[in-house]
This record gives sequence, C-alpha cells and structure tokens, in this order.
Amino acid sequence: MSKRKDWWKSSVVYQIYPRSFMDSNGDGIGDIRGIISKLDYLQQLGVDVVWLSPVYQSPNDDNGYDISNYEEIMDEFGTMDDLEELLDEMHKRSIKLVMDLVVNHTSDEHQWFVEAKKSKENPYRDFYIWRTGKDNHPPTDWQSSFGGSTWEYSPETDEYYLHMFSKKQPDLNWENPKVRDSIYKMMKFWLDKGIDGFRMDVINMISKKECLPSYKDWINGNHGFKPYTPNGDSVHQYLQEMHQEVLSKYDIMTVGECPGVSPEQAELYTAADRNELNMVFQFEHMGLDNEPGKSKWDLKPLALKDLKQNLSKWQKQLENKGWNSLYWNNHDQPRIVSRFGNDGEYRVQSAKMLATLLHFMKGTPYIYQGEEIGMTNVRFSKIEDYRDIELKNMYKDRVDHLRWDPAEVMKSIYAKGRDNARTPMQWSGELNGGFSTGTPWIQVNPNYTTINVKNALEDQHSIFYYYKKLIELRKQHEIIVYGDYNLILEDHESVFSYMRSLGNERLLVINNFYEHETVFEIPENMNVQTRELLISNYNDASKHNSASITLRPYESIVYKFIN
Repeated sequence: MSKRKDWWKSSVVYQIYPRSFMDSNGDGIGDIRGIISKLDYLQQLGVDVVWLSPVYQSPNDDNGYDISNYEEIMDEFGTMDDLEELLDEMHKRSIKLVMDLVVNHTSDEHQWFVEAKKSKENPYRDFYIWRTGKDNHPPTDWQSSFGGSTWEYSPETDEYYLHMFSKKQPDLNWENPKVRDSIYKMMKFWLDKGIDGFRMDVINMISKKECLPSYKDWINGNHGFKPYTPNGDSVHQYLQEMHQEVLSKYDIMTVGECPGVSPEQAELYTAADRNELNMVFQFEHMGLDNEPGKSKWDLKPLALKDLKQNLSKWQKQLENKGWNSLYWNNHDQPRIVSRFGNDGEYRVQSAKMLATLLHFMKGTPYIYQGEEIGMTNVRFSKIEDYRDIELKNMYKDRVDHLRWDPAEVMKSIYAKGRDNARTPMQWSGELNGGFSTGTPWIQVNPNYTTINVKNALEDQHSIFYYYKKLIELRKQHEIIVYGDYNLILEDHESVFSYMRSLGNERLLVINNFYEHETVFEIPENMNVQTRELLISNYNDASKHNSASITLRPYESIVYKFIN
C-alpha cells in the first residue's frame, strides 16, 4: 500500500502562520497580500506545498482557530479575491495550497451557534453538545486544554455546552448528519476553488458524544477529558464517510492533527485501503522533554535514547502500512534549534543537524516558517508581552492561584510557549525585521538584526541553502522517499544514526546530537571505498576518509552506498 507513488509522499510542505509571515499594509498583522509578495522566496527554497493556517472569518480568540464563517476571509488578512490570487500565483510556481480545516468546533459567534443557544427547539440546537448541570455544577468536571471547565453555562436555556478548548470554541456534534453534511458542503466549496488539500485540526476528537459520562460517573471520580475524546468510537466511520462524499473526488493531500494517537491507531487513519487520511500529526516526540504524566510546562531534559526509540517506533510501525508526517516545528511548538539544538555558539550546525535527522526519514517533511533560517525562541521580560491564550491561562493559574514563583513559570514559557513560534518572520535587519512598517501584533525577536532572510540568502553556507539542498536531494533520490528505515547504534549516548535501504542502494545517516566530539564507526558490512557524500553540515566533511570518524559538534553526514 505505501508503495503507491502519490505526489504528497515526495513533497516537502512549508507552513505559513499568516498573522506573523508578512504584513503588506502596515497594520502590524501579516496578511494574504504579504504572502503573495514572498512566493518567489518559497519557490527559491523549493517547497512543493504550503499549509496555510486559518485565514477564515474569526473573532480571533484563539488566533483564527475559532471560525465564525468558513466561507469568508478575516478582514485583517484580506479578501476572497486576495485568496484566489494567492492560489493562482502559487499554482503558477508549481506550489500547492493546503488549508486548515477546523471542524471539531466553531466560534461561539458562528451563525450556527448564535441560533443554537436561542432555544432547545431551534433547528441548530443539535449542531452542538448540550447537557444539564446539577446543583449549580457543570455536567462533569472535565478540564479544557486551555484551563478551566470544558462546560460553559448558557442562561438562555439553562444548559451547558461542551468546549474542549476556549469557551468561545463550542464543540460541534458530529453525530448529527446535518452537521456532517454542512461540513462536507463547505469542504467542496474550497476544493472547487482549486485548493490542494486540508490539514485537519484535532480531527481525532470529533467523535465524543457517546463517551460523555453521566453526573453519577463524575461523582465516582472520572476526571479529565482526555480519556473520553480522542479516537472515539465513530471517528473512523465519519472520516470514511468524508472520504466517500468529498476527499475521493479530488487529487488532494490530507493530514490529520491527532493528539494522543498511537502508531497502531495512526495505521487505521492512514492505511490506503481504509480510505480515511493520507497521514497524521502525532505528538509523542513532542512530549519527551516534559515530566511523564504532567503537562508540557513541567520540563525535563531530553534523553536522546528516548527520541531514537520514539521516532524509530513510528518509522517501523507505519512502514508499508501507513505514512508518517515528519516535523520539528509548527505554530504550537517552540523553535527546535532552541529546544533540541544549541541556539548560541552552534546555532547553524545544530539547526542543520536537526534538519538532516528529520528529512532523511521516511515520510513527508514539514518546515515551519523561519525554521529554514534558524529562528530561535524568544524571551519577553513580562507576561504582558505575550499573546497566546493557553500560555496566559497557565501563567494566571500557576502564579495567581497556586502562588508559584513567577520567574519559574516564565522559564517554562521561554522553553515551551506557543508564542515562540509566532513572533514575526525575520526578513531583514530593518525595523521590525522587515515584517511590518507598523507596530507588530506581537514583538519581533530582538535577534532579527543578525538572524534574517536577507543575511541567509547572502551566505552560501547558511541554513537556508542547506534546507534547499535537502529538498533537492529528496527529488533526486527515490530512496529518501521510499527506502526502508533501520536504526543503528540504538544505545549510543551521542549519535542518532540510521540506515535507509531501497533495492541495491543504502543511505547511512549520521548525526552527532551534542556539542562534544564523539567517534562513529561505519558498519563493517559497508564498503568505505564506494561511499558517496550526499550532504554534510561541515564544508570539509570529505576529509573523513576512513571507517572511523571523529564527529565534531553537531556534525551531520549522509553517505550513499551501492551494493
């Protein structure tokens, strides 16, 4: 099944977070015309697909993931004419456009919800999930992802509605066929415009209603929403119906964001003969640097062995069954060079190493805006400088209610806050990094004077050109796309190395994960004399001419062997 040569398997995807990419009109907010102005840059990088985070009409409680009208563009971002021009200009450059599909929930300002809360008899009432409370308590004590109860009281009807995220994001009731039909109609609206697929927000959470415990269950101690929502009983039925009604009628790419999914579950979502999704985003490797069983804010150092075991598990368990998405960064994750690399002395070397490690694995790689120039985490001095609702709610809870030390809480924000990814794209050393002539909606990282696109394009050894070469290699060597994966040196404390194999070809991928030197021995069954150096993050890697290699700080090397 995975041997099918679908276009999205050999593609490289670039995520744009529009609010922070490029501002064309000086209002401090990135917009669609700003993206249009930078398409030549994306073409130069060589990416095949752009995943565009939401640009739909929204009151912006959760930066556009609270949609009030799926078929209109947010005023701050532009117009539908702008979006259609963006799509046209991208296609002229052979770049495909994948848009966000946010259908676990809507905004509470969506017309469906405005109607639903009016009365229990309203035709839209059953578009959402309602429950009666008891003794002035919510139906259950579930806690939302953004803090507080998942239930919000609605005085109009004396009932509570369910929201897994912000109270301004009521969850849709997918058990209602009218909800599903309305969503499918909306999806066709966009696909008929010519977009090339969807990234589906928390799509494995859409099946949940039958799992809601009764008030009695709550009293008996069923706590937290997570056991009840992801991968619900009907989720595969819904996705197969979506595939039949919509997805199968277009040559598109689909990727589902699936928190809490296991490799076995991911196989169900992505196996070609099941007719659901092309691939999923899973988060296991993103939780390896927080305390087990605790939140992402409870930090612990990454253990390389854990990372090797986790990524290899996903590689092997989906091999020839489903398909992996490969990512380090997105709009919800901190900058990888600050997280798993070294954003000081070895920023360039470690950024290239992390890119090598990821891009030679089997799956579709995703690059998040600014990753290709090595943008770093930011450290704002005060909480007021941050914008993210999740981050602010956590700070308020831990500082105001639990009386934690604000400095300790800020350490967690510096490491894991979503705003690390949302500071404006650093285009040049000019004011605001060339992002806007106005006051940016969130401050630019002060290091924009040195870390920026202009500097990267002028340096042939920059991180940008390294990413460009990684993308070129994927198009030149089928083994990178389709070869089997096997981890080697599983217990090595410093090196993450693996083999890719296809026919009589093999790739040996070697990554020193740390800043101290370490020795790597090329396996005895590989002929050192026939190796071809494909890429390295040190310009003189060709000097390694024996089977024993002393790897320098964060050194990456990829050799090709032919049997």
